[in-house]
Amino acid sequence: MDLKEENKRIRMMRIVVDLNLQEIATDPKITLESALNQVEAVKNFVLSLFPEKEDVFELVLRPRFMRIINERFLINKEFKDEM
Repeated sequence: MDLKEENKRIRMMRIVVDLNLQEIATDPKITLESALNQVEAVKNFVLSLFPEKEDVFELVLRPRFMRIINERFLINKEFKDEM
């Protein structure tokens, strides 16, 4: 893969990851189940661009998604329950 093509794939990956992170963080209608399904869909997309890079996804991107999901569905729920 030449450098130009790799850079294009990286840009596509960043856009998809960022849009999905934003949606999970802000969409009031999203459920925990659908958020987790989105993570898997993004993983499949990333692996279609970069086969054999599952370990990188698990080390770099999944923790970003899980942090947002934990903040959105676990911490916020605890605060609401205390009110």
